[in-house]
Amino acid sequence: MALHQVSVLVLEPVAMFEFGVAVEVFGIDRRDDGIEPFDFRVCGVNPGQPLASKNFDPFTITPKLGLDAMAGSDLVIVAATLPRADEEYPPEALAALRAARDAGATVLSLCSGSFVLGAAGLLDGRRCTTHWMYAEKMQQRFPEAVVDARVLFVEDDGVITSAGTAAGIDACLHLVRKELGAAVATRIARRMVVPPQRDGGQLQYVEAPIPACSADGLSPILEWAVANIEEPHTVSTLATRALMSERTFARRFLAETGTTPHKWLNQQRILAARTLLERTDLSVEQIAGRVGFNSPVVLREHFREVIGISPVAYRRRFGCGDEDEAIAWAANREPLLLDAGTGGAGDPRATVAG
Repeated sequence: MALHQVSVLVLEPVAMFEFGVAVEVFGIDRRDDGIEPFDFRVCGVNPGQPLASKNFDPFTITPKLGLDAMAGSDLVIVAATLPRADEEYPPEALAALRAARDAGATVLSLCSGSFVLGAAGLLDGRRCTTHWMYAEKMQQRFPEAVVDARVLFVEDDGVITSAGTAAGIDACLHLVRKELGAAVATRIARRMVVPPQRDGGQLQYVEAPIPACSADGLSPILEWAVANIEEPHTVSTLATRALMSERTFARRFLAETGTTPHKWLNQQRILAARTLLERTDLSVEQIAGRVGFNSPVVLREHFREVIGISPVAYRRRFGCGDEDEAIAWAANREPLLLDAGTGGAGDPRATVAG
């Protein structure tokens, strides 16, 4: 899929933060960062008619374009709005969404925008998610959907649904990374001061609080692990370095990152591999050693599982051979951290220079 025309469907009342996420990722001209601008369109049922905000009564947004402007879109984003358990959404908006998907567009919902996709019949038989507060209501409303309230975002056959608030950023950057490469996603994330990659399978929220004293947290261990990503890290070696039992370390790791040490390490290694594939001419065998996989076969298996294509195919699509920049990235890389208490954008240090 190309990613040129991006349309956002807004329905009253509009959740402004989630709408702002779409604008921030796709609606800003970033040619100064070497990124070609998207053909970004804001579409409504009645163009020119102000729509009330979900968040602030006197605040409105007025879409200038109608539903016909969604035609030809590569991506259609449904901004968050109030979930409707009984009342139907505008039928013409639902028809436009179905037509866009039938024409090959990817559709992406932000938070409760998933209810609009469900009403359009686009979630039947698909895995999906929404804000954890609405998950039960969504499953009741759309019994043919497979709702997973635990995760940040889900992609299933061209339909992407995201959880609440900042998870929409993760879903949008996931799509940018998939279609335009890790370098472009990282540049956008750096400008937004957010982590360039959080795995969609990470938890929306965790019950255990992060320790109040940062010295007691795992941040130093995570930073060390990424700075030495080529080492054969295990739960046992990391727990020993953290002066904890494996059981305590695993529990604390989940509390602070929302995922397991194994998944987190693989995520860091795949991110490092993507950058080296894009920006160097190193062989797959050399890259496997530099990012901590014990053989190129293991790298290929994990890479294909996470990215969906082989490392060689990824390089053909996104490679640019800027080895000096990749070396600078490697010298300054830091781990991707998760604000486990809120499911928010995470520690600002998590942004990978790129």
